[in-house]
Amino acid sequence: MLTLAQVFDQLVIASVLEDGMVKTGIFGLAQLMSNVILAPKRGIIAAAIPVLSRAWKEKDREKLQRIYQRSSINQLIFSCGLFLLIALNYKEAIHTFQLKEELLLGFTAFIILGLTRVVEMGTGLNAEIIGTSTYWRFELISGVLLLCIMLPMSYVLAKQMDILGPAIANLVAIGLYNLVRCVFLWKKFRLVPFTKASLYTLLLAGGCYFLCYYLFDSMHGFWGLVVRTAAFGILYVAGTIAFKLTPDSQPIVAAIRKRIMKA
Repeated sequence: MLTLAQVFDQLVIASVLEDGMVKTGIFGLAQLMSNVILAPKRGIIAAAIPVLSRAWKEKDREKLQRIYQRSSINQLIFSCGLFLLIALNYKEAIHTFQLKEELLLGFTAFIILGLTRVVEMGTGLNAEIIGTSTYWRFELISGVLLLCIMLPMSYVLAKQMDILGPAIANLVAIGLYNLVRCVFLWKKFRLVPFTKASLYTLLLAGGCYFLCYYLFDSMHGFWGLVVRTAAFGILYVAGTIAFKLTPDSQPIVAAIRKRIMKA
């Protein structure tokens, strides 16, 4: 589902640019692909809200820190993997499924929007942590300020940079928005979302992407999509487990081993 800001971006592109309706379709595909990256966020939020509220009530700072960091690394692992997997196959999928060639023009916009989603996911549940605290007004006000920055920036940059304008406006505004929230949580409560695993995740994701890109660059068509997807998925999941980037991977590995032993 598109947000108000995303609908506004499409309206700006349709009204400001030449061939506005065509470019709205191109940008719309990039938006939809980037929104896929946010898929698990709603479920994580629904599960975390009651726990966060209880932690604030009990003044359990350690639990808040644990939830903050675990939500950050889990969402970063998922968002980096899905973002780079889509980027790896974006152009090839358009050719393979014989979609309109104009859609290729949305690739750069997708990369920028995808990075925005990685920032949004990778900074963890900062909005929810603030929203369930006594400083919930800060979250409300900062959200309004985000729209006040993003909407006019989208309009101005669309005029100057075509469909890349709104994408860049999203990245800048949401990047600043999450930076402010992270700084606020650090200053007020000494809560930080990142660990060494965050850096290792970025390195692993980038390494898997470039390896698969150069190894399978000459493979085209449906089987090229399948091979690239499978290779990236296997390498990325194996790396995540091998380097123990998230504590949540270990119970899954243990359960798989148990089933194999029983079989």
